[in-house]
Amino acid sequence: MLNEPLLPRLKIFTGNANPALAREICKHMEVPLGAATVNCFPDGETFVKIEENIRGADVFVVQPTCHPANDHIMELLIMIDAMKRASAKRITAVIPFFGYARQDRKDQPRVPITAKLVANILTAAGTNRVLTLDLHAQQLQGFFDIPVDHLFASPVFYEYIHKKDYLKEATVFSPDIGGMKAASSFAEMLNLPLGFVAKRRMDAATVEATSLVGDVEGRNIILVDDMTETAGTLIAAGSLLKQKGAKTVRAFVSHCMLGEIGCSRLREGVIDELVTTNSTPMDPKDLPITVLSIAQLLGDAIHRIHSNESVTSLFKIKGY
Repeated sequence: MLNEPLLPRLKIFTGNANPALAREICKHMEVPLGAATVNCFPDGETFVKIEENIRGADVFVVQPTCHPANDHIMELLIMIDAMKRASAKRITAVIPFFGYARQDRKDQPRVPITAKLVANILTAAGTNRVLTLDLHAQQLQGFFDIPVDHLFASPVFYEYIHKKDYLKEATVFSPDIGGMKAASSFAEMLNLPLGFVAKRRMDAATVEATSLVGDVEGRNIILVDDMTETAGTLIAAGSLLKQKGAKTVRAFVSHCMLGEIGCSRLREGVIDELVTTNSTPMDPKDLPITVLSIAQLLGDAIHRIHSNESVTSLFKIKGY
């Protein structure tokens, strides 16, 4: 089906951000991973060489811009430039996690809108379209002057959660007011009541939960958020929820980039389970983390984009 005569060749490449995900996507699609050299010179500059012919090909580059974000963004830009100069017909940047997404507005004087800057640079490098997952704010699609296919992790989460026994006494919560829309969609998907926690941010790594609205006593709480790095918001919300009588607290987070602070906080046991995706590399180690694969979701989207088909059906949840 991928070798229709009127379609250009499909090629999938990866940088160093998440090669395991790229290999899994290729395995699902039954296509080989493209050969490319992506490494650094001794002075830290990035070197890229595409090791096969891509003239006239439909090329997809899998590269989340996770830590170290600047290095991975430069890798992506340089790969795209190399592909453009190698005469690829179309270049799609597959960015499962779009870094700098939180810097999307001027919320104080004399600060940049870095998300818009990154979007502009990707376009200038030669990107023809973007495929991404659970942007921090959906309006970020408007920062790009090229087509953006915005997928959601909710179908993957639904397949994991919809038969769990704890749903019988569950309430979906947003760990802050800003995430209410995503939590509301999750609650509607599972036909569960909705609540939210109000928080106050003390600094970049510390959050204080101040109050909550919703049914908590004796309930299994499902926190829904788009990303976590220090787990500060989740731990603050989970602590308050358990103080108010929650039976269990689980978190469903699309993108998980936990550092040492976040890992240490998870070990405290406030969060009974953190469910996330492999949009970024994630080793659960001894932590209560369940990692779900988005390889099939991205692979199906890549196939549809390559075949010039709609990706809308990928938003639909089986049985819902």
